[in-house]
Amino acid sequence: MHGDHYLGLMGLIYTMHLLKRTKDLNIYGQKGLKEIIVTQLKYSDSRLNYKINFRELQPKKSELLFEDDTLEITSFPLNHRIPCSGFLFKEKPKPLRLSKENLPENIALAHIALLKKGEDVFDEEGNLLYKNKEYTLPPRRSRSYAFCSDTLYDESIVPHIKGVDLLYHEATFLADKYPWAELTFHSTTHQAGEIAKKAEVKQLVIGHYSARYKDLTPFITETREVFENSILSVEGETISLSD
Repeated sequence: MHGDHYLGLMGLIYTMHLLKRTKDLNIYGQKGLKEIIVTQLKYSDSRLNYKINFRELQPKKSELLFEDDTLEITSFPLNHRIPCSGFLFKEKPKPLRLSKENLPENIALAHIALLKKGEDVFDEEGNLLYKNKEYTLPPRRSRSYAFCSDTLYDESIVPHIKGVDLLYHEATFLADKYPWAELTFHSTTHQAGEIAKKAEVKQLVIGHYSARYKDLTPFITETREVFENSILSVEGETISLSD
């Protein structure tokens, strides 16, 4: 609930309104966020085109926040001066891929669906038509991303982010400011790298740099001293995760 993490939200809410959004908007946040948003809407006499559904987080435990057929999102506790949560975005296991070069030309769509589920296909008399392993390929790899915003160095998050493809972890200070990081419940470059190493993640992206630093080069240099596969977060930049 520190301002640098939510003050832009009202602008986004109004922009969606002006663009004629009608679909419900689900907002997940710490206790107090609903009151702040509702108060601003009340005193600006604003009536949105859409409904906002607020979901208050439980910052001291992990909980499932969202789930559909392909994705699940869970929260987990971070260690900050005020309640703060991290988030894990994880794709569910993907279906088998079809070996198109092996498929018969006129195979029924219902039979294709069964093959993708991993089943063999039989006719009405119970005769085997298609053996699954002969017509399918292994599924594409499921990807995962963890987001750790404001947090003191805390190894208790490691089980939640173990082995993710991409980890965002704050690195507010350079390594020599360790005492200040501890005092303000933030992390240093070396600490972010250490968490990434202990969690055996594939790639680390750091951010939340203190405004005192004008040159970010030392941030990536120091982080890579601990965890080589690290990059700087840059506003607007896209990071791709391969299948």
